[in-house]
Amino acid sequence: MIVLGIETSCDETGCGLVDGDYRVLGQSLYSQVETHARFGGVVPEVAARAHLEKIGPVVRAAMDEAGLDFAAADVIAYTRGPGLLGPLLVGSSFAQGLARTLNKPAMGLNHLEGHLASAYLTDPKLEPPFLALLVSGGHTELVHVGEGLKFTLLGQTRDDAAGEAFDKCGKILGLGYPAGPEVAQLAASGRRDFLHLPRALMDHGNLEFSFSGLKTATTREIGKLGDSIGARINDVCASLETAIVDVLVSKTLWALEACGENQLIVAGGVAANSYLRQRMTELCQREGIKLTLPDRKFCGDNGVMMAAAAQKRLQIGKWPVAGSASSGLSWE
Repeated sequence: MIVLGIETSCDETGCGLVDGDYRVLGQSLYSQVETHARFGGVVPEVAARAHLEKIGPVVRAAMDEAGLDFAAADVIAYTRGPGLLGPLLVGSSFAQGLARTLNKPAMGLNHLEGHLASAYLTDPKLEPPFLALLVSGGHTELVHVGEGLKFTLLGQTRDDAAGEAFDKCGKILGLGYPAGPEVAQLAASGRRDFLHLPRALMDHGNLEFSFSGLKTATTREIGKLGDSIGARINDVCASLETAIVDVLVSKTLWALEACGENQLIVAGGVAANSYLRQRMTELCQREGIKLTLPDRKFCGDNGVMMAAAAQKRLQIGKWPVAGSASSGLSWE
């Protein structure tokens, strides 16, 4: 069984082909980062037009890499939400049109389920039940995944996501878009205790997240530093990164205690962050938890993860419920 997956939820046009053993047969990805960098963030209309222009060539490139004809795809999977409406419409329309042309079924999936499924590409033998921390530019959620892909949302952000906090605070520091990778690079040689930034909602057992206060706190601390900010930017970035990761690690531990699981996956764009990966590895070694971290190349938005998510559903015979993927709240 071969699945062709399409991802267009934000500013990446991705396509990937995955077989039943979670082997990547072919993939292609077009990033709009340079297009949106001059605006300091994603412009939905611009993103939708870029998807419309690139989706055909991206899908063709993935097929060419796989050395397969379109007829070889048994199922066409695509992201139906959450995400930006225009980009999602481009991807879903293309996927459903392709499926109808090929007389193959189309499967619309939750974008976050795709991030979760990126773990299968690293560990094909991974099976529920497990806890998943899904952490990206738009979402921060703790989800328990039970047998038969029964999803239970344990906690989520009330405002900014972790990746959003990285990008917004990085913008305040004068860094480019997206700022998260640059913050991490600078933080590697900085003092992690330089600033005392807030960790919100840290009552033991509270699984909700809040990162919006970091913008205000970072702005205030930068003002105190004045002209010396240039010399201390590594320390500021290290303090910021530590504040975010401290919260993610603590709440993940509380969630593991609450659901009693001994398997954890950490997925999403922020899962590529080296300091987060280090801290999660240390946590799991200390607590005796099996940790699965997707390969960094699959952490960001991509079509391969959507194909992997569809493969898992096909293997257990559970198609998604229509309309269930419209937002991060709507886990089945």
